[in-house]
Amino acid sequence: MDDELEAMRAHFPLSFGKTSIVSPPIEAIHSATRRTDAGASSDSKPNSGKDESGFPSLSSSSKSWVQSVRRPNRNPNSSSDGAKSSLDDVSVGPPPPPPTQEDDGVMVGPPPPPPNDDSDDDGDMIGPLPPPRTADVDSDEDDVDDDDEENRYKIPLSNEIQLKGHTKIVSSLAVDNAGARVLSGSFDYTVRMYDFQGMNSRLQSFRQIEPSEGHQVRSLSWSPTSGQFLCVTGSAQAKIYDRDGLTLGEFMKGDMYIRDLKNTKGHICGLTYGEWHPKNKETILTSSEDGSLRIWDVNNFLSQTQVIKPKLARPGRIPVTTCAWDREGKRIAGGIGDGSIQIWSLKPGWGSRPDIYVGKAHTDDITSVKFSSDGRILLSRSFDGSLKVWDLRQMKEALKAFDGLPNYYPQTNVAFSPDEQIILTGTSVEKDSTTGGLLCFYDRTKLEIVQKVGISPTCSVVQCAWHPRLNQIFATSGDKSQGGTHILYDPTQSERGACVCVARAPRKKSVDDYQPEPVIHNPHALPLFRDAPSRKRQREKTLKDPVKAHKPELPMTGPGHGGRVGTTGSSLLTQYLLKQGGMIKETWMEEDPREAILKYAEVAVKDPKFIAPAYSETQPETIFAKSDDEEEEGDVKK
Repeated sequence: MDDELEAMRAHFPLSFGKTSIVSPPIEAIHSATRRTDAGASSDSKPNSGKDESGFPSLSSSSKSWVQSVRRPNRNPNSSSDGAKSSLDDVSVGPPPPPPTQEDDGVMVGPPPPPPNDDSDDDGDMIGPLPPPRTADVDSDEDDVDDDDEENRYKIPLSNEIQLKGHTKIVSSLAVDNAGARVLSGSFDYTVRMYDFQGMNSRLQSFRQIEPSEGHQVRSLSWSPTSGQFLCVTGSAQAKIYDRDGLTLGEFMKGDMYIRDLKNTKGHICGLTYGEWHPKNKETILTSSEDGSLRIWDVNNFLSQTQVIKPKLARPGRIPVTTCAWDREGKRIAGGIGDGSIQIWSLKPGWGSRPDIYVGKAHTDDITSVKFSSDGRILLSRSFDGSLKVWDLRQMKEALKAFDGLPNYYPQTNVAFSPDEQIILTGTSVEKDSTTGGLLCFYDRTKLEIVQKVGISPTCSVVQCAWHPRLNQIFATSGDKSQGGTHILYDPTQSERGACVCVARAPRKKSVDDYQPEPVIHNPHALPLFRDAPSRKRQREKTLKDPVKAHKPELPMTGPGHGGRVGTTGSSLLTQYLLKQGGMIKETWMEEDPREAILKYAEVAVKDPKFIAPAYSETQPETIFAKSDDEEEEGDVKK
């Protein structure tokens, strides 16, 4: 058969019928990203009944396959009607009892046993003992309970990928509404943009921008249409970018010398958080360390539209650490540096006075607040290591406070699942602790922990999000030397997103690939356009030469030494020798200036020169003043 195929191929071109490169199956690709036991779950609910069979963290479909292997089907007849065996016609065991029939109220056969009533029973068991329950049956029932418990929450945790590229911890995260693009901001001052549709299994970003040089990226937020995004850094000015990362504008910075914050046109200190309006694509909310919240219009970068000053127990400036819109954009929540939570309702004539004020909601700075979609629940996360659940109808006391959640980053947030039945947040790595960064899940209804997932053994988890369309969980982590975004997904439950880019292998280079060498045009290659050479090297070379770099000796002051003749009386040697020989006589220092001039008076009168002859006839007689000595003598005589 092979010879016939080769003979047929001889009549066709060589390129005809070439076998294509077989790509690996999708199951093999997802198995490479499957999470292991070490990172799957570090803690779970105590009554969840997890098995200890040593299997890794599996999805629901994989667990059903494992259970079918460990527990064969005990009813082969229920599988299909067309696959019946010949043993179906043979009756195995005792014959079944005849069906009970009633004819005119007459019962045929023995009477049925009385109903089993525990209240009337004296504890004696009638009949043979039931067979003991085997370990396989117990384990099977536990597995069913586990499946029911996991399927009830449907947390996609079976697979994991990581978006790398940052050199420090990733402090901010934003995923657009369609789930196509991911933004990650870091303490390395950069924002990286990832596109799932254009990304292959190398998981590289397609653009990197630095919004503000030397300032950490603290918050990122997409617009409702996902056409623009807001970038908040440690500077006092927020920036707006389009979908491709091009700058559209930068908001105004206020005057720091104006004390009243309502009279400034912008923030005067570093920003802490910012969020786009959930419904209006032209409204933005920001909070700052100057102690104010501001509402901006993206069409006017020169001034804000509203300034909100929180209520303070003492006069001064306390930073606003975080802020949030509700689902409809009609209320604003702010976390204040004194540990209080304040809520404002946007209504006609509203001002800075909060409608809801909760003093000392936390004992430390609040890092995140989050409204539920129904407007009944408010979540708050703080530096004090706690996560609190509040009922907006009764804010005097929290419904539940989950403690033991270390938090050392001001951007640590809290989020809801798509159905808002699960609350999730991240934890920081404590010093001298064996526990790494965790992603904790809590039941909103029961207010109890569901599961703790280990994200990184050495890095803290800061931001987290559960995308509703992709059904994938995003968690950012990092430390002082690295940072990344972890994406948890399940191939059977998740859609697009990570499932698309993982299955897309990078293109392999072919031997037929050709790329011409680029032609480099150097405009300064000719001597006419060449820049003047630097004299720096020449000066350094001259300084090293002992002959050229010889410095003249300074003149001597004082008596001579080392074979050099010194100076005496602040004069040169030649002048000194002439003075000693009598050739130079300096008398001007001892002569009176007036007498030195008058000694030429007689010569000027007898032999006038220059101007004097022209005025000889009309020139008045010159009278010189008497000397001071003569005047002094005259005064003494008087």
